[in-house]
Amino acid sequence: MQLAPHGYMEPLLEELGERVLTVRGRLVLARGDEAAAWAQNVWTAPRWLEAASIGQAVRALTALQRNWRGHALPGSGHQRRQALMEAALPHVGSRPLRFGEAAPTSPLGAFTLWEHDLLLASPSTSSPFADGEAHFKENRTEPPGRAYLKLWEAFTLDGRRPQPGELCVDLGASPGGWTWVLAGLGARVFSLDKAELAPQVGALPNVNHCLGSGFGLDPRHVGRVDWLFSDMICYPERLLQVVRQWIEARACAHVVCTLKFQAETDHAVSRSFAAIPGGRLLHLFCNKHELTFIWHEKAVV
Repeated sequence: MQLAPHGYMEPLLEELGERVLTVRGRLVLARGDEAAAWAQNVWTAPRWLEAASIGQAVRALTALQRNWRGHALPGSGHQRRQALMEAALPHVGSRPLRFGEAAPTSPLGAFTLWEHDLLLASPSTSSPFADGEAHFKENRTEPPGRAYLKLWEAFTLDGRRPQPGELCVDLGASPGGWTWVLAGLGARVFSLDKAELAPQVGALPNVNHCLGSGFGLDPRHVGRVDWLFSDMICYPERLLQVVRQWIEARACAHVVCTLKFQAETDHAVSRSFAAIPGGRLLHLFCNKHELTFIWHEKAVV
């Protein structure tokens, strides 16, 4: 069972193709257990549970595990009944994270009232957050824009982030949301863009900004860096060439970048990214019509 991001059901259905069995709201029941990159959350162990009464439903769920969050199906007519089930389950707290806090580690199950007397439930999911929605206590004054939330989410889910003193290259950095995050971690940041950074970011002491194209930087002339970042607007195929160039040159140890799609989703390029050994492709809650690629060198076999 795979949950589509808000507004992006089409890319998920295209990616799943003939695996799709049925669609209910944002939930897609599909063959196989392979997670789709375009899934906001994956119910990894789905099963049917009888729910002739609210009490029976609660007992069946808590027999599997303690922590549950429901996903209501719009238009099903069962929202009230499901809400009563959720209210009878043990409370699961939910609050926006402060960046730097670890993601929840307790297993979080997901369920929906598929029919009046039938639950579809999974005691485990691919995301530690309900419906895959990672909410943070936002900084509304320092960073330019909200792109910084992508890095906050990527680092939180991945469990790795630049350490103080590590060297990061941020391609297409302007106005500087990602550079702001990296500098705040104590990393040394070399940012590159044809436009200037926001003044408050460019003035940071560990940021060195250069005017130029993110595609014009040859990794062979840079020397080895710790992290390569890119949230620049470009065709995903061109970004793939850049990432491959840096990885094949062994010029970086880690990569985090955003594949930004135009009117259509380029699934062929997405598959090429996903096929890079050591890489991970996923749709963040903060992503729009885009995917995030994360790669770590030591994961290469």
